[in-house]
Amino acid sequence: MGSENQKLHIFLFPFPAHGHMIPMVDMARLFVARGVGVTIVTTPLNLPLISRTIGKQTPHNPNIIINLVPIKFPSVEAGLPEHCENADSIPSPSLIPNFFKAANMLQQPFEQLLLQHHPDCVITDVFFPWTTDSAAKFEIPRIVFHGTGSFALCAAECMRLYQPHKKVSSDSEPFVIPNLPGEITMTKLVMPEHIKNDEDVEWTRMDKEWKEAELSSFGVVVNSFYELDGVYADHYKKVSGSKTWHIGPVSLCNRDLKGKANRGKEASIDEHECLKWLDSKKPNSVLYICFGSVANFLESQLKEIAMGLEASGQNFIWVMRKSQKDREEEWIPEGFEKRMEGKGLIIRGWAPQVLILDHKAIGGFVTHCGWNSTLEAVSAGVPMVTWPVFADQFYNEKFVTEVLRVGVPVGVKKYVEIVGDSVKKEAIEKAARRVIEGEEAEEMRNRAKKFAKMARQALDEKGSSYLDLTALIQELECRCY
Repeated sequence: MGSENQKLHIFLFPFPAHGHMIPMVDMARLFVARGVGVTIVTTPLNLPLISRTIGKQTPHNPNIIINLVPIKFPSVEAGLPEHCENADSIPSPSLIPNFFKAANMLQQPFEQLLLQHHPDCVITDVFFPWTTDSAAKFEIPRIVFHGTGSFALCAAECMRLYQPHKKVSSDSEPFVIPNLPGEITMTKLVMPEHIKNDEDVEWTRMDKEWKEAELSSFGVVVNSFYELDGVYADHYKKVSGSKTWHIGPVSLCNRDLKGKANRGKEASIDEHECLKWLDSKKPNSVLYICFGSVANFLESQLKEIAMGLEASGQNFIWVMRKSQKDREEEWIPEGFEKRMEGKGLIIRGWAPQVLILDHKAIGGFVTHCGWNSTLEAVSAGVPMVTWPVFADQFYNEKFVTEVLRVGVPVGVKKYVEIVGDSVKKEAIEKAARRVIEGEEAEEMRNRAKKFAKMARQALDEKGSSYLDLTALIQELECRCY
């Protein structure tokens, strides 16, 4: 565990978005528990969230702390509103390119921090491709953090290399992803427009930059474990040429109630109140619904979800974004909350997701298939209803439903940025029943529980992720000392 003489000092630089920062803080705690000094670089307005997520220092070695260093985010200079320092708070999708522009403007101040602190290695988000050049200036290795699993990385790389979507005659015609184990089929409908139409736009150029920077980097660290996606982990090394280390699930570093409850922003519900409600329910009887911090469904879709949940007859916890709460009077069915009293719990804002998923009452999880949520469900042994919206989520859906077979699709057919494809109440009702009731649900749950056991074992001493982290630390030590 922690060594007496702290040798390595690693810089972690997460992209300023909740889904990117939280797993990197968990990663920092894993490194610290192994005697590595860690400094996290982030913007001033994101410091409180990271401080809260870090919580108390590891009991393995209380003398080793996680340092936090601020870096000024040039919001106004990039054409963003003042104090817009988190990608989840961008007021309009049209400003997303401006946010990436601001991220690219961080190179010079980041290099000043490298000069000042002299780290032995930097682990930075894939969305900071320029950090490969910055690290090279100081002759230190840069390791890439993608924030997704090996299956999605593999699938995206095979799509990039072989471009099978160019060989079909319509957007709805299925094609097999070439050179990807498992005979996985997709359609052009679930692809972003710039890839589907082969457009030379800003996103295309950024994709290329990210890939080139990865190929020039020291390697890739993956938040997953070998027993889950080993076939794809091995395949990614072959198709990408990158060295990889699987060190997850990083969320499992949160062992106690406080650590799970404090992950991310302050919850909109007291954790004891939430646990008390869950304690009153039978095992595997509650459906947890949460679509992450970015997806923002239309009022018509939210109404369909409410009606589908009510028709399913299942107990549920539904996490709504604050923006959804502000529009409630426009979409929530009349009398819905009163009819659902005792049966449904609505959390408006941030929820302690890991704490909820780990409760024995949770029987299923309706998820957007972001990798953090997907892996947290796997780690808790909870089957999923998959509802992808954009990004890597359609790949993750395939992994959950066809490779792991621990989930059922709700029926999303196309990629629609932020607001998602529309799904009717009947499909929601059917999926909710499938994941909670009957023999199919029991089979999925049993498979999920086996993966959860493997996940815990992977992080135990001599487990696969423990040994991969050991190998990474030793390789960096050999390089630096």
